[in-house]
Amino acid sequence: MEAVILFPAIDLKNGECVRLEQGDMARATVFNTNPAAQARTFQDQGFEYLHVVDLDGAFAGKPVNAQAVEAMLKTVTMPVQLGGGIRDMKTVEGWLEKGITRVIIGTAAVRDPAFVKQAAAKFPGKVAVGLDARDGKVAVEGWAETSEVTALEIAKRFEDAGVAAIIFTDIARDGLLKGLNLDATIALADGVSIPVIASGGLASLDDVKAMLSPRASKLAGAISGRALYDGRLDPAQAIALIAAARASGNPS
Repeated sequence: MEAVILFPAIDLKNGECVRLEQGDMARATVFNTNPAAQARTFQDQGFEYLHVVDLDGAFAGKPVNAQAVEAMLKTVTMPVQLGGGIRDMKTVEGWLEKGITRVIIGTAAVRDPAFVKQAAAKFPGKVAVGLDARDGKVAVEGWAETSEVTALEIAKRFEDAGVAAIIFTDIARDGLLKGLNLDATIALADGVSIPVIASGGLASLDDVKAMLSPRASKLAGAISGRALYDGRLDPAQAIALIAAARASGNPS
């Protein structure tokens, strides 16, 4: 597996960089009115891969914050993965042509798995699946609806499909700084061969340490949002910790 990566997150709402609590659009905090400047800050801090979500797009079912995303792509050189409102091949192709490294498909992974398989086959290594779970069941449409299927059931659909990664978010913890739900994330990673990235609740350096522990060795990384914005997680310390783990050969 590739080395573990800590992805700083930029969530876009009305063209601004925000953080939500438990995916509730009414509980949004604006952290930066200039997402491109925020992306540059993350790059300057030494992060190597950016995670971006078009929140309005997730609800609308099509890209809404394209202007802000394009401004970020012009500002940074690091790879960017993008989710939110990616429901058809034209949207996938459009983003990849504009320079997005990897698209994240969420709702359509539940509603239209054939589309995900088609996209992953056409663009190997460029398609990730976003699975956001509430009490173990996957939520869709910007988390507005909860389905009846578990994250593992959906993840298993994409075994051998060429999906680059699964991004697993525990909605109950998202934006609340309660710590990653490593038990559920590791259980998912143990159930599939696709690399799994943890998301939701990362609160401190302890979470980064836990992600680097032997029991979490199958995880491909984690996403950090609010903890980076409000200073609970020091970027330099987190990046140094990951670099040290890589240098020691664990995780590989």
